[in-house]
Amino acid sequence: MKKKKITVILGAILISIILLLCVVSFFWLPFDPDRMDTANRFALPSMTHLLGTDQFGRDVLSRIMIASRSALLVGLCSVSVGALIGLVVGAIAAMSGPRLQSLIMRVIDGFMAFPGILLAMMLVAVLGKGQINAVIAIGIFMIPSFSRLVYSMILENKTRLHIKAARSYGCGPVRIVVSHIFPDMLPRLITQFSSSIGGAILTESSLSFLGLGIQPPSASWGMMLSEARQYVLSYPFIAIAPGVVLLVAVLGFNLLGDGLNDRLVQRGGRA
Repeated sequence: MKKKKITVILGAILISIILLLCVVSFFWLPFDPDRMDTANRFALPSMTHLLGTDQFGRDVLSRIMIASRSALLVGLCSVSVGALIGLVVGAIAAMSGPRLQSLIMRVIDGFMAFPGILLAMMLVAVLGKGQINAVIAIGIFMIPSFSRLVYSMILENKTRLHIKAARSYGCGPVRIVVSHIFPDMLPRLITQFSSSIGGAILTESSLSFLGLGIQPPSASWGMMLSEARQYVLSYPFIAIAPGVVLLVAVLGFNLLGDGLNDRLVQRGGRA
Protein backbone atom coordinates (compact mmCIF):
# COMPACT_ATOMS: atom_id res chain seq x y z
CA MET A 1 0.00 0.00 0.00
CA LYS A 2 2.84 2.38 0.81
CA LYS A 3 4.45 1.76 -2.58
CA LYS A 4 1.17 2.50 -4.36
CA LYS A 5 0.78 5.73 -2.40
CA ILE A 6 4.32 6.82 -3.27
CA THR A 7 3.64 6.20 -6.97
CA VAL A 8 0.56 8.43 -6.92
CA ILE A 9 2.33 11.16 -4.94
CA LEU A 10 5.41 11.13 -7.19
CA GLY A 11 3.24 11.27 -10.32
CA ALA A 12 1.22 14.14 -8.86
CA ILE A 13 4.40 16.06 -8.01
CA LEU A 14 5.82 15.70 -11.53
CA ILE A 15 2.52 16.73 -13.11
CA SER A 16 2.32 19.71 -10.72
CA ILE A 17 5.69 20.92 -12.02
CA ILE A 18 4.38 20.93 -15.60
CA LEU A 19 1.11 22.55 -14.55
CA LEU A 20 3.06 25.23 -12.67
CA LEU A 21 5.10 26.02 -15.79
CA CYS A 22 1.88 26.28 -17.79
CA VAL A 23 -0.01 28.46 -15.31
CA VAL A 24 2.93 30.80 -14.67
CA SER A 25 3.43 31.27 -18.43
CA PHE A 26 0.06 33.07 -18.62
CA PHE A 27 1.21 35.70 -16.12
CA TRP A 28 4.98 35.89 -16.48
CA LEU A 29 7.71 34.87 -18.90
CA PRO A 30 11.43 35.64 -18.47
CA PHE A 31 11.65 36.84 -22.09
CA ASP A 32 9.54 36.97 -25.21
CA PRO A 33 9.76 33.34 -26.42
CA ASP A 34 9.77 34.39 -30.09
CA ARG A 35 12.23 37.30 -29.81
CA MET A 36 15.47 36.55 -31.62
CA ASP A 37 18.79 37.94 -30.38
CA THR A 38 21.59 36.84 -32.69
CA ALA A 39 24.16 38.53 -30.45
CA ASN A 40 23.32 36.01 -27.70
CA ARG A 41 23.14 32.81 -29.73
CA PHE A 42 23.92 29.67 -27.69
CA ALA A 43 24.34 31.64 -24.47
CA LEU A 44 25.20 29.25 -21.64
CA PRO A 45 22.80 28.93 -18.69
CA SER A 46 23.23 31.92 -16.40
CA MET A 47 21.29 34.13 -14.02
CA THR A 48 20.00 36.07 -17.03
CA HIS A 49 19.04 33.03 -19.11
CA LEU A 50 18.52 30.19 -16.63
CA LEU A 51 18.50 27.50 -19.33
CA GLY A 52 20.53 29.37 -21.93
CA THR A 53 19.49 30.46 -25.43
CA ASP A 54 19.05 28.55 -28.68
CA GLN A 55 20.52 29.01 -32.17
CA PHE A 56 18.42 32.14 -32.71
CA GLY A 57 19.16 33.66 -29.32
CA ARG A 58 15.68 32.83 -27.96
CA ASP A 59 15.38 32.10 -24.26
CA VAL A 60 15.04 28.33 -23.78
CA LEU A 61 13.13 28.56 -20.48
CA SER A 62 10.54 30.92 -21.97
CA ARG A 63 9.99 28.60 -24.92
CA ILE A 64 9.66 25.56 -22.64
CA MET A 65 7.08 27.39 -20.54
CA ILE A 66 5.03 28.52 -23.53
CA ALA A 67 5.26 25.04 -25.09
CA SER A 68 3.75 23.50 -21.94
CA ARG A 69 0.42 25.10 -22.93
CA SER A 70 0.35 23.27 -26.26
CA ALA A 71 1.49 19.99 -24.72
CA LEU A 72 -1.21 19.95 -22.04
CA LEU A 73 -3.91 21.27 -24.37
CA VAL A 74 -3.22 18.66 -27.05
CA GLY A 75 -2.85 15.92 -24.42
CA LEU A 76 -6.10 16.67 -22.61
CA CYS A 77 -8.20 17.44 -25.69
CA SER A 78 -7.03 14.50 -27.79
CA VAL A 79 -7.53 11.99 -24.98
CA SER A 80 -10.96 13.47 -24.23
CA VAL A 81 -11.94 13.02 -27.89
CA GLY A 82 -10.60 9.47 -27.95
CA ALA A 83 -12.23 8.55 -24.64
CA LEU A 84 -15.65 9.97 -25.56
CA ILE A 85 -15.82 8.36 -29.00
CA GLY A 86 -14.22 5.15 -27.73
CA LEU A 87 -16.76 4.87 -24.93
CA VAL A 88 -19.66 5.22 -27.37
CA VAL A 89 -18.18 2.82 -29.94
CA GLY A 90 -17.27 0.22 -27.32
CA ALA A 91 -20.71 0.41 -25.71
CA ILE A 92 -22.49 0.05 -29.06
CA ALA A 93 -20.36 -2.97 -29.94
CA ALA A 94 -20.92 -4.67 -26.58
CA MET A 95 -24.69 -4.10 -26.51
CA SER A 96 -25.42 -4.87 -30.18
CA GLY A 97 -26.02 -8.12 -32.02
CA PRO A 98 -23.28 -10.55 -33.09
CA ARG A 99 -22.91 -9.26 -36.67
CA LEU A 100 -22.62 -5.57 -35.83
CA GLN A 101 -20.45 -6.40 -32.83
CA SER A 102 -18.08 -8.41 -35.01
CA LEU A 103 -17.95 -5.67 -37.67
CA ILE A 104 -17.15 -2.89 -35.19
CA MET A 105 -14.49 -4.86 -33.36
CA ARG A 106 -12.78 -5.95 -36.58
CA VAL A 107 -12.52 -2.29 -37.58
CA ILE A 108 -11.07 -1.49 -34.15
CA ASP A 109 -8.60 -4.36 -34.53
CA GLY A 110 -7.57 -2.93 -37.88
CA PHE A 111 -6.76 0.43 -36.29
CA MET A 112 -4.84 -1.26 -33.48
CA ALA A 113 -2.72 -3.16 -36.01
CA PHE A 114 -1.01 0.09 -37.03
CA PRO A 115 1.85 1.42 -34.87
CA GLY A 116 0.56 4.46 -32.98
CA ILE A 117 2.96 7.07 -34.33
CA LEU A 118 2.56 5.73 -37.90
CA LEU A 119 -1.22 6.00 -37.66
CA ALA A 120 -0.95 9.54 -36.28
CA MET A 121 1.45 10.51 -39.09
CA MET A 122 -0.93 9.13 -41.71
CA LEU A 123 -3.87 11.03 -40.24
CA VAL A 124 -1.91 14.29 -40.02
CA ALA A 125 -0.79 13.81 -43.63
CA VAL A 126 -4.45 13.57 -44.64
CA LEU A 127 -5.82 16.28 -42.33
CA GLY A 128 -2.90 18.67 -42.57
CA LYS A 129 -0.39 20.10 -40.12
CA GLY A 130 -1.26 22.19 -37.07
CA GLN A 131 -2.44 21.94 -33.49
CA ILE A 132 -6.12 21.25 -34.18
CA ASN A 133 -5.36 18.50 -36.69
CA ALA A 134 -2.84 17.02 -34.25
CA VAL A 135 -5.61 16.84 -31.63
CA ILE A 136 -7.93 15.11 -34.10
CA ALA A 137 -5.25 12.67 -35.28
CA ILE A 138 -4.12 11.72 -31.77
CA GLY A 139 -7.74 11.50 -30.63
CA ILE A 140 -8.53 9.02 -33.42
CA PHE A 141 -5.40 7.09 -32.46
CA MET A 142 -6.73 6.87 -28.88
CA ILE A 143 -10.18 5.54 -29.84
CA PRO A 144 -9.25 1.82 -30.22
CA SER A 145 -7.74 1.47 -26.73
CA PHE A 146 -10.76 3.05 -25.04
CA SER A 147 -13.19 1.08 -27.24
CA ARG A 148 -11.49 -2.19 -26.36
CA LEU A 149 -11.50 -1.34 -22.66
CA VAL A 150 -15.19 -0.34 -22.59
CA TYR A 151 -16.17 -3.31 -24.74
CA SER A 152 -14.46 -5.83 -22.46
CA MET A 153 -15.80 -4.24 -19.27
CA ILE A 154 -19.40 -4.17 -20.52
CA LEU A 155 -19.21 -7.81 -21.59
CA GLU A 156 -17.79 -8.63 -18.17
CA ASN A 157 -20.66 -6.83 -16.40
CA LYS A 158 -23.52 -7.96 -18.67
CA THR A 159 -23.71 -11.37 -16.99
CA ARG A 160 -24.01 -10.03 -13.44
CA LEU A 161 -27.25 -10.55 -11.58
CA HIS A 162 -28.15 -6.89 -11.06
CA ILE A 163 -27.78 -6.26 -14.82
CA LYS A 164 -30.03 -9.20 -15.62
CA ALA A 165 -32.52 -7.91 -13.05
CA ALA A 166 -32.48 -4.43 -14.61
CA ARG A 167 -33.09 -5.95 -18.04
CA SER A 168 -35.99 -8.01 -16.70
CA TYR A 169 -37.58 -4.81 -15.35
CA GLY A 170 -37.58 -3.35 -18.85
CA CYS A 171 -34.45 -1.16 -18.74
CA GLY A 172 -33.10 -0.44 -22.22
CA PRO A 173 -29.44 -0.86 -23.28
CA VAL A 174 -28.63 2.86 -22.90
CA ARG A 175 -30.05 3.06 -19.39
CA ILE A 176 -28.30 -0.15 -18.36
CA VAL A 177 -24.93 1.14 -19.57
CA VAL A 178 -25.31 4.65 -18.13
CA SER A 179 -26.94 3.81 -14.80
CA HIS A 180 -25.67 0.34 -13.94
CA ILE A 181 -22.44 -0.45 -15.83
CA PHE A 182 -20.74 2.97 -16.21
CA PRO A 183 -20.23 3.51 -12.44
CA ASP A 184 -18.35 0.19 -12.29
CA MET A 185 -16.22 1.18 -15.30
CA LEU A 186 -15.33 4.62 -13.97
CA PRO A 187 -12.17 3.66 -11.97
CA ARG A 188 -10.62 1.92 -14.96
CA LEU A 189 -11.59 4.74 -17.28
CA ILE A 190 -9.96 7.28 -14.97
CA THR A 191 -6.70 5.33 -14.86
CA GLN A 192 -6.75 4.78 -18.63
CA PHE A 193 -7.43 8.49 -19.20
CA SER A 194 -4.53 9.55 -16.97
CA SER A 195 -2.06 7.14 -18.54
CA SER A 196 -3.15 8.08 -22.06
CA ILE A 197 -2.39 11.78 -21.54
CA GLY A 198 1.31 10.94 -21.22
CA GLY A 199 1.17 8.95 -24.45
CA ALA A 200 -0.69 11.77 -26.22
CA ILE A 201 1.92 14.34 -25.15
CA LEU A 202 4.69 12.05 -26.37
CA THR A 203 2.91 11.50 -29.70
CA GLU A 204 2.39 15.24 -30.17
CA SER A 205 6.08 15.85 -29.46
CA SER A 206 7.01 13.13 -31.95
CA LEU A 207 4.82 14.70 -34.64
CA SER A 208 6.31 18.14 -33.95
CA PHE A 209 9.81 16.63 -34.01
CA LEU A 210 9.06 15.35 -37.52
CA GLY A 211 7.57 18.69 -38.58
CA LEU A 212 4.00 17.37 -38.74
CA GLY A 213 2.59 18.77 -35.50
CA ILE A 214 2.62 22.27 -34.07
CA GLN A 215 4.14 24.71 -36.55
CA PRO A 216 6.41 27.75 -36.03
CA PRO A 217 6.29 30.34 -34.59
CA SER A 218 4.42 28.37 -31.90
CA ALA A 219 6.72 26.49 -29.54
CA SER A 220 6.67 22.76 -28.91
CA TRP A 221 8.99 20.51 -26.94
CA GLY A 222 9.31 18.17 -29.91
CA MET A 223 10.10 21.05 -32.26
CA MET A 224 12.73 22.34 -29.84
CA LEU A 225 14.38 18.92 -29.82
CA SER A 226 14.26 18.79 -33.60
CA GLU A 227 15.87 22.23 -33.94
CA ALA A 228 18.60 21.28 -31.46
CA ARG A 229 19.66 18.10 -33.29
CA GLN A 230 22.47 19.59 -35.36
CA TYR A 231 23.88 21.50 -32.37
CA VAL A 232 23.50 18.85 -29.68
CA LEU A 233 27.17 17.86 -29.57
CA SER A 234 28.41 21.44 -29.25
CA TYR A 235 25.55 22.89 -27.19
CA PRO A 236 23.79 19.99 -25.45
CA PHE A 237 21.89 22.22 -23.01
CA ILE A 238 19.42 23.37 -25.69
CA ALA A 239 18.32 19.74 -26.17
CA ILE A 240 18.61 18.51 -22.58
CA ALA A 241 16.16 21.05 -21.13
CA PRO A 242 13.11 20.30 -23.35
CA GLY A 243 13.96 16.59 -23.25
CA VAL A 244 13.92 16.55 -19.45
CA VAL A 245 10.63 18.47 -19.30
CA LEU A 246 9.05 16.06 -21.78
CA LEU A 247 10.32 13.13 -19.71
CA VAL A 248 8.88 14.66 -16.52
CA ALA A 249 5.46 15.17 -18.14
CA VAL A 250 5.16 11.69 -19.63
CA LEU A 251 6.57 9.97 -16.55
CA GLY A 252 4.27 11.97 -14.27
CA PHE A 253 1.08 10.97 -16.06
CA ASN A 254 2.21 7.35 -16.39
CA LEU A 255 3.05 7.11 -12.68
CA LEU A 256 -0.24 8.72 -11.73
CA GLY A 257 -2.13 6.32 -13.99
CA ASP A 258 -0.32 3.28 -12.56
CA GLY A 259 -0.86 4.47 -9.01
CA LEU A 260 -4.55 5.16 -9.57
CA ASN A 261 -4.90 1.77 -11.22
CA ASP A 262 -3.44 0.04 -8.16
CA ARG A 263 -5.64 1.99 -5.76
CA LEU A 264 -8.95 2.46 -7.57
CA VAL A 265 -9.23 -0.69 -9.68
CA GLN A 266 -8.02 -3.14 -7.07
CA ARG A 267 -10.15 -1.45 -4.43
CA GLY A 268 -13.13 -1.79 -6.75
CA GLY A 269 -12.26 -5.43 -7.31
CA ARG A 270 -12.17 -6.17 -3.59
CA ALA A 271 -15.47 -4.41 -3.10
